[in-house]
Amino acid sequence: MNPKYEQQMKKGVFEMLVLVLLKNEEKYGYQLICELADKSNGMFTLKEGTLYPILYRMEDDGLVISRWSEPKGKKVSRKYYQITNSGIQALAEMLELWKEFQNKVTSIMEVE
Repeated sequence: MNPKYEQQMKKGVFEMLVLVLLKNEEKYGYQLICELADKSNGMFTLKEGTLYPILYRMEDDGLVISRWSEPKGKKVSRKYYQITNSGIQALAEMLELWKEFQNKVTSIMEVE
């Protein structure tokens, strides 16, 4: 598969996938990276330099909030992200659009 095509397709879904992973519990960045890679069998592997701008943009847009954990013993402080009510609403809209997008693409592909 051409990496250029794969990269273009992935760009459009990262924000939605991050919100899905945050839907039930707060998580820190590296945890999100690992879960995305694990749940996609390696299809969605992100570098920190890709994930954090997404998280910062979503925080600026009010879709997520963040907090720093307190360091305990040898554990370092981590920045945790949590989805907001606006993020939950945006996720619902994204999922609706994703389903419509998927149906339309499938419909066009079946015609060929």
